Amino acid sequence: MVQPDGLLTLAGQVEGNYGSGKRIKLGYTRKIIDAIHSGKLLEANYTKTEIFGLEIPTEIEGVPSEIRDPANTWPDKTGHRETLVKLGGLFKNNFEGFLNYKIGSDNVTEEILSV
Repeated sequence: MVQPDGLLTLAGQVEGNYGSGKRIKLGYTRKIIDAIHSGKLLEANYTKTEIFGLEIPTEIEGVPSEIRDPANTWPDKTGHRETLVKLGGLFKNNFEGFLNYKIGSDNVTEEILSV
C-alpha cells in the first residue's frame, strides 16, 4: 500500500446531506487535526469505504466512532447509499473529460483509473 502524502479531514456535514444534516463539532475536527500533526494517523489501522475507496482510521482518540465514517451518522442509510452512488457517478462523469490527458510524456490515466 502507498503511504499517503495528504489526508482528507471530515470537517463538514454529518447526520445527513446538505440542508438536513449538521456540521461536525469543531472539537472533533481539532482532535483529528491533532492526530495528523502528532503522526498517530500514520500508524493507525484503517477500513476502506465503498464507492470512493477512502481509508478511515479505525480509532482517533477523542473522536466517536460514528463520526469517523459518515455512513454511521446518517439516520437514513438508504439515503446515504443513494447520495454516495450519485456523487460517485458525478465524479466519474467529470473525470471522463480527462481520460486522454497527458502529463509530460506519461499517460497517468491507467494509474488513476486503477485506484
